[in-house]
Amino acid sequence: MNAPIHSRRTGAWAAGLFGLLCAPAAFAAPQAAAADTSDTLRATAIVAPAAACNSVDWTRGVNYTLGTIVRYPPNGQYYKLVNVGTNGSDGTDPTISTWYWQPTTCDGTPPTGGFVVTEAQFNQMFPNRNPFYTYAGLVAAIRSYPNFAKEGGDTIARQEAAAFLANVNQETGALQYIRELNQANWNHYCQPAGTCGNKQYYGRGPIQLSWNYNYASAGSALGLNLLNDPDLVATNSAISWQTALWYWMTQRGGASNTPHQAMVNLRAFGETIRAINGGIECNATGIGHQQMLNRGTYYRNYAAILNVAPGNNQTC
Repeated sequence: MNAPIHSRRTGAWAAGLFGLLCAPAAFAAPQAAAADTSDTLRATAIVAPAAACNSVDWTRGVNYTLGTIVRYPPNGQYYKLVNVGTNGSDGTDPTISTWYWQPTTCDGTPPTGGFVVTEAQFNQMFPNRNPFYTYAGLVAAIRSYPNFAKEGGDTIARQEAAAFLANVNQETGALQYIRELNQANWNHYCQPAGTCGNKQYYGRGPIQLSWNYNYASAGSALGLNLLNDPDLVATNSAISWQTALWYWMTQRGGASNTPHQAMVNLRAFGETIRAINGGIECNATGIGHQQMLNRGTYYRNYAAILNVAPGNNQTC
């Protein structure tokens, strides 16, 4: 199901510009005016990290008191001292002495569904989002893909959540847009051409699902008839988020790994860009290169909010 490569936008930057063009999962992305771009970048680039809990960096040989939360520098994860011996933690290593230490987080209890991003953090990331994109809808959608932001330990889980939401930011103008803005393209996403009747498969949702065959594939995976009712992606928040997670967890685009695999196995944010819009942004110049840089900016901002180091390999 090779998709033809179409230049979906011309002129100024758009939140997604040419969309996701890599076969077999081609997506459209919303258009935004150049003025909106600077506003979006300003809104996301200066956001401050969420307040951290009262933790200290673990140091070998130090005896900690009951209830102390430490950050373990080799892996960046947090541990709480839940049992003590003669001398407090007795100089134990949190990754070895599991009777003394238990893994914990440093920004509150995870919400319903165990998602590593709290609703407060989500609101901080997207303060001006369209009300359609609800946190509850995202958490509900995660139930369809329970391994999302759950594999590889707390650090990788937070990095993956930051990576997913950073890419969503780029595709939707910080969750402002539900439908592809360039209505002139709305009838173009049909293959073979002329076989879609009166149905339109333009970009909708957090990763702007496009093309009839992608609606069919996503719908089949989710148990939904999206081919017959594509507007479910623009009218049901949970379904809309589900389609974004479907792509993230199962589709490779022009890359060798799905975005999920890129974060869990490779710890490479840049490879998520390659899977989503690599044909336009990777090894590119001009607008495509700037889009890639934008995604990296969003990723680092969101990683800061989630109190996790972003790691390396942030470009493609």
